[in-house]
Amino acid sequence: MDLPPIDIEAKPEKLEEAKEAGPSFHCDLSDTEIVHKIAQAFLPGLASACVDNTTGGLFNSPASVAVDMRREMVEYLTLRSETFVAESVILEGGPKAEVSDHPYDIIADFVDDFGSSKRNIFSRVSGWLLSERREDRIDDFLQEMEINGFWLIERREVIAQTLLKNIDFKNTFHCDMKFNSAAELAEHSLECNFRTMNCTNEGCNARFCASHLENHASICPFEILPCEQKCLDSIMRREMDKHCITVCPMRLVNCPFYPVGCQSSVPHCTIQQHRLDDLHSHLLYILQVIHKDASVEVLKKRVEQLEEASLGRLAEAWDVRSLTFTIRDLEAEIGPLNVNANFGEEHTESPTKIEERVKSPSKKEEFNESPNKEDDNAVSSSSEEECKDSPLKKKNARSCPLKRNRTRSHPPERNEFNDSPNKGDDNADSSSSEEECKDSPPKKEECPELPSEKDQCKESRRSEDSP
Repeated sequence: MDLPPIDIEAKPEKLEEAKEAGPSFHCDLSDTEIVHKIAQAFLPGLASACVDNTTGGLFNSPASVAVDMRREMVEYLTLRSETFVAESVILEGGPKAEVSDHPYDIIADFVDDFGSSKRNIFSRVSGWLLSERREDRIDDFLQEMEINGFWLIERREVIAQTLLKNIDFKNTFHCDMKFNSAAELAEHSLECNFRTMNCTNEGCNARFCASHLENHASICPFEILPCEQKCLDSIMRREMDKHCITVCPMRLVNCPFYPVGCQSSVPHCTIQQHRLDDLHSHLLYILQVIHKDASVEVLKKRVEQLEEASLGRLAEAWDVRSLTFTIRDLEAEIGPLNVNANFGEEHTESPTKIEERVKSPSKKEEFNESPNKEDDNAVSSSSEEECKDSPLKKKNARSCPLKRNRTRSHPPERNEFNDSPNKGDDNADSSSSEEECKDSPPKKEECPELPSEKDQCKESRRSEDSP
């Protein structure tokens, strides 16, 4: 029995149909900021490779090898990017290993490796000796390529986008979605997170992908924002600091009476209200400057008098100068400030106390002593010293009955005279005793009977002079 023939070609045809039936429209959108940043790294890398490759050459210049070097550089970067995923898996130890490096850093390493591979022997030997000169030559050639328009940024961005897709296997910086029709792709392009957007703020020309919209809005210098100090104006972000410091009505300023002692910092728009609310304290500060010797209590009463005199005129004063003039005018109408503050607040006496001190009879006696009494006291003290020093005078004094009677009748005075070392105090006691003799009738009779000390001293001298 013969087996039926088997159609061997049927299965491959079905596989081809299945392949053709798969999605054929790919989304090529990627992070434009990363692509632009990668593209900017190509030109300095190319300039470095051209300079190092022609260092020490007599017939070659960096410009003569730039075209060939660019082609080799693109081929090298493409090959390294295609094998990057396999290399990272092998180096990290498995397919589940994570590569945390940023795409820009990865491709920048590729560019450096390419430049190192193009160094000739002379550049390798003299590179560490002529590093400053090498950097200057690279900068000069880079500026020359930019001026001449060699390798424009748009062409570099196309190559950078291809390299980004090759190394971004996690699809973090590009879109890898596929669609069956162009209509589906077009619809997706309007909603893709990597679609290109332009900043809508006036004056800003930034281009970024949709996923970075919020990030750009937070740093865009042309973004219109409400004032940080809560005023009613809306200001650009780049002009916010200047507005808050110079013209914002809510900026903090010192009180106009800061020079005389007010330490308040208030918003500029509320200065008028602050002057009205703190008028009492401002008046006190001004009065402390005008009347430096007056006490605080007296000045507070003066403030009340000024407010009662003309509160409206005081409220119209804007600063220290105008308020000082107003206070002086009102004081001229009210009258001068009567205060005795030569010794400060603690020693200040009221007018009533001064009158009582003047009218007091005891204080009159203290301040109105007779100068004649002082002279008599001085003479009596000198005579007493002479009597104490002379031994003959002592004998005569003992023999004198009158003096004994004096000592008997006035023993306290004798004791005070002998005990007290201070002669001035004895004189004061003698003067007080004389006043008592004058005032008291019995003492007036006793005092004339007693001889004075001068007479006693004269008698003692006569006895000494006689043979």
